[in-house]
Amino acid sequence: MVILRDSNENKPLVGAEEEEVAKMGCPSLGEHTQLEVIIEESYEFKSTVDKLIKKTNLALVVGSSSWREQFVSAVTVSAGDDDEEESGEERLPSCFDYIMHFLTVFWKVLFAFVPPTEYWNGWACFFVSISLIGVLTAVTGDLASHFGCTVGLKDSVTAVVFVALGTSVPDTFASKVAAIQDQYADASIGNVTGSNAVNVFLGIGVAWTIAAVAWRSQGKPFKVDPGSLAFSVTLFTILAVVCVITLLYRRRASVAGGELGGPRTCKLVTSLTFVSLWLVYILLASLEAYCHIPGF
Repeated sequence: MVILRDSNENKPLVGAEEEEVAKMGCPSLGEHTQLEVIIEESYEFKSTVDKLIKKTNLALVVGSSSWREQFVSAVTVSAGDDDEEESGEERLPSCFDYIMHFLTVFWKVLFAFVPPTEYWNGWACFFVSISLIGVLTAVTGDLASHFGCTVGLKDSVTAVVFVALGTSVPDTFASKVAAIQDQYADASIGNVTGSNAVNVFLGIGVAWTIAAVAWRSQGKPFKVDPGSLAFSVTLFTILAVVCVITLLYRRRASVAGGELGGPRTCKLVTSLTFVSLWLVYILLASLEAYCHIPGF
């Protein structure tokens, strides 16, 4: 016969003292049953958060909601973003900031007429900006041509020196902003290569197509003397390959670890190398244009 016994019979009885000790670990109300919480704003933390948002979202920097905001921003002298203090305090404009503001205030006010990004989901701003950039590019090209004619430079030299420099300034500033704001170097470098692709494939292609149709409608063939184009394009291709190899070499962890940035020495050497390649291109293209070196 099997006798079943309750398992609780083998357990010792818990006394009042042990039960009181066990209850001491349970949550319970004390003498003070009310709690007052005071939330104070931290201006340093707010400034730090604003900086993080500004650096991670470029749209918040370049976006605007009204023309009034754009004109106020155009006529206001603001401190540069490169040398911001890490303490979170707002930095006052320096003497250099005032000089640059007075030199560029005309262009700031001019581009303040561009529709804000809030209109038509940004399409109005896009088309008007592209139109203004095209007009300024045409004006820059004409001024460079007149300057070259005045000082006695050939059109090919004027094109590779002044026209190219003037039309590439917007790309330069766009790449600078992208290099500062973006986490990766794709936007800053892709802006340069994409701009050159548009200039070569779309700019030359559309212009030459219109010219060919216009001459064909008059019953005349469309022929353009290449001049020193073959030499300039070949030289540019060689120097561009050198630039790409330099960027690939900078990817090594022992060198810089990326296409942009890195140690100060590496940055200076890379900058001087690229500027030297540009000067070499201008020098050789100019010497070939004036028949000091043979072309092909």
